[in-house]
Amino acid sequence: MWNYEKRLQYPVNIKTPNAKLAQYIISQYGGPDGELGASMRYLSQRYSSPYREIGALLTDIGTEELAHFEMIGTIVHQLTKNLSMEEIEASGLGPYYIDHTLALWPQAAGGIPFNSCEFQSKGDVITDLTEDLAAEQKARTTYDNILRVVKDHEVADPIRFLRQREIVHFQRFGEGLRRVQECLDPVNFYQYNPGFDRCKK
Repeated sequence: MWNYEKRLQYPVNIKTPNAKLAQYIISQYGGPDGELGASMRYLSQRYSSPYREIGALLTDIGTEELAHFEMIGTIVHQLTKNLSMEEIEASGLGPYYIDHTLALWPQAAGGIPFNSCEFQSKGDVITDLTEDLAAEQKARTTYDNILRVVKDHEVADPIRFLRQREIVHFQRFGEGLRRVQECLDPVNFYQYNPGFDRCKK
């Protein structure tokens, strides 16, 4: 279904490696609020959406999150490329290096590996969209935290782009949730049940 374009959604051209920054930013690769979890969340939720337009929204955003996963991978790779063993040890990247050399592996900044329990796919459209809104805000907050420690514009520019996309996704999920709520019986406004659904699916 997907057509892969051999370019990043936003350019990443980091000339100065920085292992410490890589350890922070990797959280958006495989951390609890990162891009891998986001893509899996939305691409899983789309199957049980009772509304085609919400399923399409989840597919669109889930696909874009895969592009963001690729961007974060590129940032971390460029920040760790050609590091000497002295730089690796001095930065605290040594334990990661022992397990993965400098290959990309999904984990949080604290070293906790990615786990699919970090996201939910519930099959209830109100529940899922509410989770998605929260996920986008948590990712935005993580990018805010990264931007507080990143001073290099070559790193900060793509991070700012990714942060902005989290805001856009939050807005789109909000529109989707309002659309679903418009279709529900007023008595059942917040508690989705297909038996009360008055709109065409």
